[in-house]
Formats: sequence, C-alpha cells, structure tokens
Amino acid sequence: MKTLLLGDIHGRNLWRDIIKVESPDRVVFIGDYFDSFDIKGVEQIQNFKDIIEFKESTNIEVVMLIGNHDHHYLSNETYSGFQPALKWDIQDLLTTNMHHLQITYQFDDILCSHAGFSPTWLDDTFGWDGWTKSNFVELTNELYKNRLHAFNFSHTGYDPYGNHPSQGPMWIRPAALMSSNKGDNGLKKKFIQVVGHTQVKNIFDSLIASQKSMGGRYLLIDALETRGYVVYENGEFTPKEI
Repeated sequence: MKTLLLGDIHGRNLWRDIIKVESPDRVVFIGDYFDSFDIKGVEQIQNFKDIIEFKESTNIEVVMLIGNHDHHYLSNETYSGFQPALKWDIQDLLTTNMHHLQITYQFDDILCSHAGFSPTWLDDTFGWDGWTKSNFVELTNELYKNRLHAFNFSHTGYDPYGNHPSQGPMWIRPAALMSSNKGDNGLKKKFIQVVGHTQVKNIFDSLIASQKSMGGRYLLIDALETRGYVVYENGEFTPKEI
C-alpha cells in the first residue's frame, strides 16, 4: 500500500499536484490547514474545503490530523498567525467537519501526529497508563473530543518555542520529543513517530537525520514550503520533491 505523507498545509494547494503525480492508496495530512504569511485567509478556507471535498469524494483513504494552527481556533488561546477577522468562519468550518479530523493516526508501526507524543505530557496530563499499541490511537482521539483544552500550549517550564517535554502532540519540538522518549520506554519501542510542526528546509536531509541522529524513530515532514513530501511503501520511507 502506497502512503503519501504531507506536511503542514498553511493554505497551500500543492497537495493536488502531488496526489496526481503519486497516485497513492492513502494520504495523511499532518495538520495546520490555516494561517499563512503569504496566502489570503479566504484562499486558506477554500483550500480546506477542497481537501474535505476530496476526502468525501475519493476512493483513496484520506486522513486529516489537527495541528496547532487549527486547534487555536477551537480553544481559548491564540498564537502566531492567528486570523481574528476569520476566527468564527474558521471555527465553524472546523466544528462542522470534526468528524473528518483526528489527533493521531497509526498504520504499521508508524504513529502520525502533528508534533509528536511525549510520555511526560501523557503522564502529567492524564496520569497515563493502560495504553497499548492497539488502543493508543483510539484513546488519544477520544481524549481530544472530551478534553480539548488539555491539548493547549503548556506553560509548565515555559518555553515560547515549545521545546519542553511537557508540551502536547500539537506543540512539542523535536529536541524535547526525543528527550522525553529517551531510553527504552513504551512509545519509542512501539512506534516510529512521523510529525510536522517544525519546518525542515530539505526533506532529503530530514530523512538522513532521522536515520543518523534520531535513531530511525522519528521523521520530520514539514517541508511543503520547499515542495518536499514523503512516500511510504513496502516498509520504506522515500523523500521526494515536486
């Protein structure tokens, strides 16, 4: 099965061309459909609608994850790029389509989320126990439905960049993610985490770094600005540019 992994969208419609080129069986959008410094808000909204329409009409499996630039329209906090003039339009659009959105998704031993799961955050927020590889996705998606604000930016050990193990799966940065998952804990043993949120300038270098400095347990895919994306097929990740 050929899976297409697409990084943060931020209003870009490049996903259309990539899907045409790759003809995947499954597409995973890593989130952040909104907020851009060069694409108008109305175009971001239309692009999100187009993704929803594609998801509803195609035979391809389409997975849409939630990013921090989507979440802050649903929560009581705002961060960079927030568009106050369009808050209610975007909030209504997201709320109406929540049945299409989720926090995390798993296939094989690959765990996809916007920024990654930290055991520190799981323990601090939920006193986490009882999860298994087979129920992790269901439990975390239900947690978002029931405790949305628990996924807000954490001010414990406040770092304005989000580089602290207490940050949740829409905010944590790679260094903190790896630090929290150090050793032989359950998450690191069971999953390869594929995440966006932290931009990489070169998708090819990102895969090399994943293998060398990240032990092959993490892959950063926020590379659409430089036209980069990743294909997973036959147990292998392949970085590409269009």
